[in-house]
Amino acid sequence: MNYSNTALKGLRIVDFSRVVAGPFSTMILGDMGAEVIKIERPGTGDDSRGWGPPFLGEVSSYFMGLNRNKKSVAIDLGTPEGASIARELVRSADVVVESFRPGVMKRLGLDYETLRLTNPSLIYCAISAFGQDGPYHERPGYDLMVSALGGLMSVTGPPQGEPVKVGVAVIDVCTGLHAALGVLSALHHRTVTGEGQRVDVSLLSTELAMLINTASEYLIGGSVAKPQGSAHANVVPYQAFPTEDGWVLLGSPNDKLFRVLAAALGRPEWGTDPRFITNGERVKHRDEIVAQISAITCTQTTAHWVELLSSTGAPVAPINRMDAVFEDPHVRHLDQVAEVDHPMFGKHKVVTSALRLSATPPIVGDAAPRLGEHTKQVLTELGITNDRIDELVDHCVVEFRPADEEFTLVD
Repeated sequence: MNYSNTALKGLRIVDFSRVVAGPFSTMILGDMGAEVIKIERPGTGDDSRGWGPPFLGEVSSYFMGLNRNKKSVAIDLGTPEGASIARELVRSADVVVESFRPGVMKRLGLDYETLRLTNPSLIYCAISAFGQDGPYHERPGYDLMVSALGGLMSVTGPPQGEPVKVGVAVIDVCTGLHAALGVLSALHHRTVTGEGQRVDVSLLSTELAMLINTASEYLIGGSVAKPQGSAHANVVPYQAFPTEDGWVLLGSPNDKLFRVLAAALGRPEWGTDPRFITNGERVKHRDEIVAQISAITCTQTTAHWVELLSSTGAPVAPINRMDAVFEDPHVRHLDQVAEVDHPMFGKHKVVTSALRLSATPPIVGDAAPRLGEHTKQVLTELGITNDRIDELVDHCVVEFRPADEEFTLVD
């Protein structure tokens, strides 16, 4: 991995997190050049290693998409020797990220108060489902459960339909983004003051922050939002419409754009119709305008409407599946898909960082590691001899799998 011209060159992160939120956060930081040492459980590692098919060799594609640019060190933190090695590793770290249930790291002697005694400038980021205290703090929680409790599922899906989750673990992803932002903010504070600090972020607190207008509509206006399908509760039209061969997404976030859309659809009179002249009126007469637009859009193909409306400046998009997404000319122009080379499994494609920095661009870097691939390297850097490492392997305290060693498919 080449760190020579990256924004976070020289930053060392010890990552005790797993599944999505924490690994997504540390992958962002790894893309920016931080050294990320991922601590995993011997034998099974991060739960998401087994979330397949599809698999690449022994590892799920799910895991591969969240853990590039990391070193894997497999340590049994439940053993005194394993926890001691982890504490020694943190002594030289800038950042710790963990996503255990509250209280677990304290039992292991890896909590912030313990680690700061030997590393007072440490930034310690704890990611949890519901926070470090409160009535639910000990509950296990995943994106799906939190999205239900926090209200996101109540506004997702078709009207009068069953509750629907978002197709990507969006709360996990946004929690990872908040965690990375918190770490970077704390690092800036440390640069100014020399002081480390603890950063706490939870899936539930992230979801509440994500609710934006849906939350403010209730808090300010007392309005309880309901699922709208692809439609918008406050903007009309702004949803999917049927076409001859599928669906097209049309939107008019302001009155000027609505007049552009009306003209493009051959109905310029809508722009002066009292029922449709302002967005507020269109919201009141939603069913009428949606029905009239649908009657027009279903007469032509999706491609026809995309081409026609794009030329007028009206917001429009096809509703692409994954195969169409990565064939789209603008997606290709973004050049956000790259190949990484795994020493055992060969080349595979990944979606790279969304960030663009003119002086210190993110790196494509290395493929996601095998479980325990870097155990020997990292422990040797701590001054542990090869003989001692072999003893630790024999006693199942640590695990080491060379990058090119034969594998067994994860169950």
